[in-house]
Amino acid sequence: MDEVIDDPRAPAFDFTVVNDENAGIYEAILDDREIAGLPYDAAGDDRLVLLATSVFPKYRKQGIATELIRRVLDDVRAQGKTVTIMCPVVRAFIDHNPEYTDLVDPEHPGVAKGHR
Repeated sequence: MDEVIDDPRAPAFDFTVVNDENAGIYEAILDDREIAGLPYDAAGDDRLVLLATSVFPKYRKQGIATELIRRVLDDVRAQGKTVTIMCPVVRAFIDHNPEYTDLVDPEHPGVAKGHR
């Protein structure tokens, strides 16, 4: 979680984010391999439940989680969906980037603000 709070710089790697809708995961891909992921459950047609952000140890503390979360939330916004947050790392990201607060479903917010 420190990465999201303390590392506002761009990630050291230029990775691609792929939404594998069949598996229910956004994957960060670098050189044809997954380096991080953010699994989700679809809750109807208009909401995603974001479950847990993970970054492979070799790639931690380099801004990968921050950028993955940002791109996932940008994609959610582009689709006109909302999110329920079950991942404390995503919650911390939104706490520190209030421009994404509007994406949190008011009836199903998930992890409480400030929860760590």
